Amino acid sequence: MPATPNDLKADLKRRMEAAVEVVRKEFAGLRTGRASTHLLDPVMVEAYGNPMPLNQVGTVNVPEARMLSVQVWDKGLVKAVEKAIRDAGLGLNPQADGQLVRIPIPALNEERRKELVKVAHKYAEQARVAVRNVRREGMDALKKMEKDSKITQDEHRHLDKDVQHLTDESIKHIDEALALKEKEILHV
Repeated sequence: MPATPNDLKADLKRRMEAAVEVVRKEFAGLRTGRASTHLLDPVMVEAYGNPMPLNQVGTVNVPEARMLSVQVWDKGLVKAVEKAIRDAGLGLNPQADGQLVRIPIPALNEERRKELVKVAHKYAEQARVAVRNVRREGMDALKKMEKDSKITQDEHRHLDKDVQHLTDESIKHIDEALALKEKEILHV
């Protein structure tokens, strides 16, 4: 636990900014009609008994505008890679060819665009929950500091407002990123 209120505020700010950064990376993985290696960033493959990022079990390439390929390093993981991509909720249908998994990128129809917007909303909500969890932990830490007489009741009230302000700012950034991604998906 951070020793001072300022350490606590810096830690909470860092953790909330990290949640915003994670959602931005997840949004980068949501496709808008063109193949991008970032599209497969959220895919986790069950490998050797542990979930691993796809890029740790194979090389992701963009051989053409509407196609991705994954050169799987371990032949035994090809089925797991196929399953992970299919189950990732990206609407992709991978096809294995030896150790190469080809992933055709279907054109975005209106229905698929709406599905992608729903996925974007899900990512944003997960980020908001992460920010609120950081806020709750911060509020709990402030209560403990007050209880342990490290801060006064007035300082606690003032710091509560600071933590709430950090939370509001982080959620605002998440909502702005969501609005931008939604616009990008629906108007490509």
